[in-house]
Amino acid sequence: MTENARHLAVTKQTPALWWVTFNNPPINLIGPQMVAELRDLLTELENDDLVAAVVFESADPDYFLAHWDIASDPAEVDALPPGPTGFHPWLDVLIRLSRLPAVTISAIRGRARGAGSEFALATDIRFASREKAVLGQFELGTGAVPGGGPSSRLARLVGRGRALEILLSANDFDGELAERYGYVNRAVPDAEFREFVDEFAVRISRFDVRAIEEIKQYVNAVTLPPDDEFPPQMAAFWTSVTRPETQDRAKQMFGLGLQEQGETELNLGAALERIVVPPAVGRRSEAGQDAE
Repeated sequence: MTENARHLAVTKQTPALWWVTFNNPPINLIGPQMVAELRDLLTELENDDLVAAVVFESADPDYFLAHWDIASDPAEVDALPPGPTGFHPWLDVLIRLSRLPAVTISAIRGRARGAGSEFALATDIRFASREKAVLGQFELGTGAVPGGGPSSRLARLVGRGRALEILLSANDFDGELAERYGYVNRAVPDAEFREFVDEFAVRISRFDVRAIEEIKQYVNAVTLPPDDEFPPQMAAFWTSVTRPETQDRAKQMFGLGLQEQGETELNLGAALERIVVPPAVGRRSEAGQDAE
């Protein structure tokens, strides 16, 4: 990791087991700096052949990764040097994360919505605090299309109907319901959560890294979406966020306290219902689509 890292802290419990802690107050938003640090981390992991398991956790018990920093300048992410995949920097992070030789584990305590949910979905295994985890893809509530591939990953994890329910409801799913749907592997009582994750990760870290990589390759071959599914979703995201209706909804949410500590971010699914819905716009309203 670069010495300038500000939003990630890496603890090497052993050469085979690393813990990565998100720490970007006030609510662990994902922005250009975090993307840059994640790319540096992935490069380090890709080049270390002793790592068997990596656990991602948060320093904030209320927020695993809140969501993308909507107020950040998109040009700052676009200005990052191209990654190995050649895709948008956020897609580059998610694809490389899902294809790491080491096992990746999301230890979700707090909220993981939007891009935070996308990150968790790109890891191999997701454990959630039964009482404190909240997951969701809230983008549609503001008129946006999720850009980091949850449409592809969720459908393969939970099935078509439940994937559509998660994406189209734009609502919050607590740890217990997320477990029942297959959104996470297991919901663990919060009092036992850290110990459970640690014991699981330690167990894996003692196994042979070559065999771990080979098992992952076989599972990846039949479960991971093809990389070319992701860029069209990112393009749809950028198109959707430029629409006046979407910008109006986002402006309303910022007025309600989006990206600040408080009730709106804690209960974002419910807060979306407070948006004053703009006049209906038809599906053929994009420029050039309504021409006969």
